Amino acid sequence: MNRNSKRNDILSAASSIVNTLGAEKLTLEAVAKQAGMSKGGLLHHFPNKQALVHAMMEHSTVSFISNVTDKVSYATGEGKWTLAYIEATFADAANDCGKEINAAIISSLFSSPDVLGKLQSEYAELQKHIENDGIDPVLATIIRLAADGLWFSEMVGVGELDGDLRHKVIEYLIQMAKNEK
Repeated sequence: MNRNSKRNDILSAASSIVNTLGAEKLTLEAVAKQAGMSKGGLLHHFPNKQALVHAMMEHSTVSFISNVTDKVSYATGEGKWTLAYIEATFADAANDCGKEINAAIISSLFSSPDVLGKLQSEYAELQKHIENDGIDPVLATIIRLAADGLWFSEMVGVGELDGDLRHKVIEYLIQMAKNEK
């Protein structure tokens, strides 16, 4: 098995622990066990917990930003960054990428708040694109903030919407981004 594959297995194991047991249970021992390796094997890839949390944040941020930019590359017209952001946010929320970024953010807040810097700078860049997206920058920002709010409520399990209402809210945000509402 190659180095990147084992590294990804470790990151996946760490995310799984945070998502199922909570950030307080994220230890190097627990991650090694979940990944099916010795603690020494894990330390070969990540010398400490802070390095692991940093890698979780880096990996999930790169995945999310890549997802947004991929969606933008296939889109045309006004609002393409805003639409790509909505699509990536809610596509990711339902799959492993979304679970990984949730786990990375929670882990960072719990143990290494300084690791959020990369995510903050990437989001600042996304916000610039959204503000210059060809639609009203205030509307585009409100749409992004609404998408973030829905995503955050699902991440922490507070004020979650039932499936039908959630779908309607996302569709409404998409329509707003298309300037149809």
